Order: sequence, then C-alpha cells, then structure tokens
Amino acid sequence: MLASGSGTNFQVLADAARSGRLPVKIAVLVYNNPGAYVAERARAAGIPAVLLDHRKFVSREVLDEEIASTLEAHGVELVVMAGWMRRVTEVLIGRFADRMLNIHPSLLPAFRGAKAIEQAIDYGVKVAGCTVHIVRLEVDAGPIILQAAEPVREEDTPETLAARIHAHEYRILPEAVRLFAEGRVRIEGNRARIVSADRAAL
Repeated sequence: MLASGSGTNFQVLADAARSGRLPVKIAVLVYNNPGAYVAERARAAGIPAVLLDHRKFVSREVLDEEIASTLEAHGVELVVMAGWMRRVTEVLIGRFADRMLNIHPSLLPAFRGAKAIEQAIDYGVKVAGCTVHIVRLEVDAGPIILQAAEPVREEDTPETLAARIHAHEYRILPEAVRLFAEGRVRIEGNRARIVSADRAAL
C-alpha cells in the first residue's frame, strides 16, 4: 500500500485482512511523509512500513524506481494507493501494469485531481461520491472498478460531505481489493469488467 497521510483507508484494509474478511496479506506500506500517522497504524498492525521521502529524490522517476523495487522485494502482487498524494510515473505503472488501484473522492471522470470534494460543491452538483480505479499515467484516469454515490445537501460543507464520502470509501475499497484477490477483474482497454466467481475460476 502507498499512503501519505493519516491512513484511514489503510486501517480499514488492515482490519479487514487481519479479521479474515479480506483474503489478502498487506505485505508492506510505503509512505512519503516522515510525520504521516499511517506509519503508526502499520506498526501497530505488524506491517512493515518503509519511508521514501520524495524530497530526497532528484525526480519522480527515481522515486518510483525505489518504490517499485521496495514493493517487489516484499512480493507485492497488487498495489493500493490509499491517499497517496504524489503523481506516479510510467516507471512504477509499468512495473505493476493493471495491478495498481487508487481511491478518489469523486464520481470519475468528474472532478479529477486535488480538492475534488471542494470542486463538486463549487460546481453545484447534486450527487457526488467516490471511485476505485486502475491507475494510468493521466491523473485519476483509468478503468473504473467500483463507484459509490452520495447526495449533496444544500447545507453541505467540504467537511460534512467528505465525512459521508469517506464512509463509502471504507466500503468500496476493500470490495475492489477482494474482487482482485478472487481474480474477478478483467481489464479490457479503458474498461474494467467484473466477472462472476464461477467464471473467475475458469
């Protein structure tokens, strides 16, 4: 897993994996901010946490090379970006092609990039939400795995809407990881297809 901040999505996945509700092992956390609380969450869960401070790398490509090597050294098969606040390059994407997931707080393709919830409120949309998608070089683009919608209330602030959207994230991100673990995700161009458990076994 890759994370930059407090790590609430990391915690949800770690708890689900530990309880057996999610058939995966979280092999390693890579984080880029020395003070990120997600590192404490990883240590408490007994998961290796590796700091790769982006400020100490001469380019995004060099950072991504080190990230990819770290993930491969831990036997990683699926990468989950859960609040990873750095753009990734072809160096990392190429090493984990179609095996990198990102969670984004909007109904993509609307409101890509930073401050997606603020963008939604400023635009006046009536429905917002979140998306789990395959990572591509273009920011917040790539095949969509799952989405969840949340009505926007007239009195909403970015904070109140974010709280409800985060509740959806905590549900659909583990579900997307489970679908991958069960071999039920098929990537066809820029679309993702979810197959039945019976077909996944073929």
